[in-house]
Formats: sequence, C-alpha cells, structure tokens
Amino acid sequence: MSDRSSGADASIGMKEDGGRGRAGSAPGLADISGSIRIPAGAAGWRRLLAFLGPGYMVSVGYMDPGNWATDLAGGSAFGYTLLSVVMLSNLMAILLQALSARLGIATGRDLAQACRDRFAPWVAVVLWVACEAAIIACDLAEVIGTAIALQLLFGIPLLPGAVITALDAAVVLMLVNRGFRVLEAFVIGLLSVIAVCFAIQIVAAAPPVAAVLRGLVPRPAILTDPGMLYVAIGIIGATVMPHNLYLHSSIVQSRAYERSEAGRRDAIRWATWDSTLALMMAFFVNAAILIVAAVAFHESGHRDVADIGQAWRLISPLLGLGAAATLFAVALLAAGMNSTVTGTLAGQIVMEGFLDLRLPPWARRLVTRGLAIVPVVVVTALYGDSGVDRLLVFSQVVLSLQLPFAVTPLVWFVSDRRMMGPFAISRPVAGLSWAVALVILGLNGKLLWDVLAG
Repeated sequence: MSDRSSGADASIGMKEDGGRGRAGSAPGLADISGSIRIPAGAAGWRRLLAFLGPGYMVSVGYMDPGNWATDLAGGSAFGYTLLSVVMLSNLMAILLQALSARLGIATGRDLAQACRDRFAPWVAVVLWVACEAAIIACDLAEVIGTAIALQLLFGIPLLPGAVITALDAAVVLMLVNRGFRVLEAFVIGLLSVIAVCFAIQIVAAAPPVAAVLRGLVPRPAILTDPGMLYVAIGIIGATVMPHNLYLHSSIVQSRAYERSEAGRRDAIRWATWDSTLALMMAFFVNAAILIVAAVAFHESGHRDVADIGQAWRLISPLLGLGAAATLFAVALLAAGMNSTVTGTLAGQIVMEGFLDLRLPPWARRLVTRGLAIVPVVVVTALYGDSGVDRLLVFSQVVLSLQLPFAVTPLVWFVSDRRMMGPFAISRPVAGLSWAVALVILGLNGKLLWDVLAG
C-alpha cells in the first residue's frame, strides 16, 4: 500500500454517507503528524522507547487536580471502598485509549474528524459543544488545582492565583515551538515528580495491605448509597476523560511509522503498550491519593475532608511526616501545569476536527482558560474557598456526563469494518467495548435520576 492510502484510509471517506467524507483533508495538528522518526531496524525496548510519549501525555488527564478532589473525598469519607472504582475506571480507560490510538493510526483521522466525516453537520456541532464543555470542566479543575497549589506553596490568594494561571499559555507556546518530543519530555518529567511525591507518602502512610486488597473488590453499596455513587461517578469522570479520546487519536499520529497495513499494525501494537504502561502509572497515583486520604483522614475520624487545602494542613501531622504537606503541594502544582499542556492540544484538536476551524494556539488557550477562570472568580467571591472545592468535585461529575458523547462514536467507528478495514476490532472486543459504554451510560442515567429526584 502506498503512504497514507491504505484501505482503511480510503474507506473513511464514506461517500455513501452523503458525500461528507474528507479523507483528503489534513490530519489534526498537521504540523506534528509524522514528525517523530522511528529508528530504522529498531526492535524491542528501543522500538517501544520510540513510541513512548503520546500515552503519557494522555495519562496527564487521569491524574489532574480534578482526580485529587474526588479521590480525597472518596478516601476520607469511605476509606478504601472506592479503590475498586478507581481500578475499574482505569481498566476502562486502558481499553478506550487503546481504541482511540487504533482509530487514529488505522485511518489517519482523529476522533473529531471521523465524527465530522460520518455524521450530519448538526450532529457534529452537538458533539463539539459537548466536548468543549468537557474541556472547560477539565480546565476549571486545572485552574483551581494550580491556584490552590500556588496558595499552599507561596501564600498567593486564590483569586490572584486563578488569574496567574492564564499566563501558562506562554509556557505551552514555548514548549510547542521547541518540538513535540520536548513537549513529551516535559510532561513525562512532571509525571515523574508526581509519582515520586506520592510514593514517599505511601511509604509514610504504611496502609494495611489486607484492607487495600479488600477495597479493590466492588461492593453493592457503591450503587445503593447516593453519596458514595456521586463520588464514584465523579471518580469515573475524572479518570476516563472524554477529550483524551480525541487527543490520543490525533497525537498518536506524530510517529513516522510506515503508512502501510503492516506498518500501521506494528504502530497500533506499540502505541497500545505506550498508553497501557502510562495508565498503569496513573492508576498508581490515583490509588495512592485515595489510600493516603483513607489512612490519614478516614482512619483518624476526619471523614469530611474533601477540601484540598484542609488535606494539606492535616496530612503532615496525621502521617507523621513533616515533608508530606510540601510533597502534596508540589505534586498538585505539577499536575496542574501538566494538564495545561494537554488541555491546549485537546482544545485545538476538537475545534479543528469538528469545525475545520484553526485558531493560533495562544488564542485557543486564552479562550478556554478565560472561560474556566470566570466561574472560579465568581464562586470564590460569593462562597469563599470552600465553594471552590465543591466546584472542583462538580466539574468532575460534568466530565462524566460528557463521556457518552465521546465513547459511543469511538466504539462505533472502531467496530465498523467499512471504516477500519482489517483494523476493525474483533467481536469479543467490540462486545466488551459496548459493555463499557453501557456501564457509563447506566451510571450517568442513575446520577441524573438521583439529582432530578432530589
């Protein structure tokens, strides 16, 4: 097959769908597509290293400040019980991100472009609005998390801290201009900081292994207890990030793999390893936050700690580790900074993919960040710091409610042999993927029912 002309590429045009196919249009983030060389003859770990990067950039969204709020709330209120939700949502994420990478590599189109190709224009607009809502909710969590970290580390009040976060657009632009591999290295470096900070805190917490293992087993109470279910769905929303599915399907095309059936099949295999390893790291961080909260707060009787600032004040004396508070705040700042990078890219991808509208990265970043800063400023002014923490948890529930709008098209596309050709997923994998989609739909339906029923 010639470069970029496999059967999967040809089929995505879908001329039978009213001629809406755009198989010849440029890939999302066209300036980075195929920009990272794969060393000729590389095999084994050297080939894996060449593909490592996109999965770790995607994993950023799985340990952003929004996760902290839901994990802290779950650990302090319910101990280790919601560890099973963290584990199951992470397994869902591994599957869905693998499907996202497969779509991007097999078709040369990201998820947003595929939606524009296959659906009527009004459907694409609805999906775009839903995705933008998810990105703003995610950015809201990043603004809050970074502002709280600045307050904890440097004493900067939340309002000025929230405004300062608008300056991160300059950091993103500087990194993007130095090359995508530099951007990936920056992200992986910050992820390593987060992992090390929580590894130290886990050692200090010394959680009972038996209790942790019991927490990995799902319990019926998660579905029957409204408070527990609310936090559980927040955890799912914070873990399985809808805009990450769009992001991954685009940036996975940054590798210069051979655009043939064999080359794409090889790329799918290594990209799946990349995202799986990265999300295992994300699971460790999320589980660590919940476990530390369970040890420090739930077991000491502080079962209403969902406030990141309160957690920071209590964690050192309760764990008996003087540096715990500083490690906590440094990790939070790293998480907020990292999420900024991927949020910018995701926003650019969905706007280009759904609307074929291109904005300069700095303009796109300032628009998204401006929309996120406004509610933080308003809530802080009206309700103070405690209102901001409730807003943080609420943002994760909003994210969860957006999931069906991304998951359903993704599973549909990768199951479609007309579109994916030889790269369509098998029937057992398709069945599992649709089961995950139905679980997400069911949990969201129950959440909406509970909210409407009061």
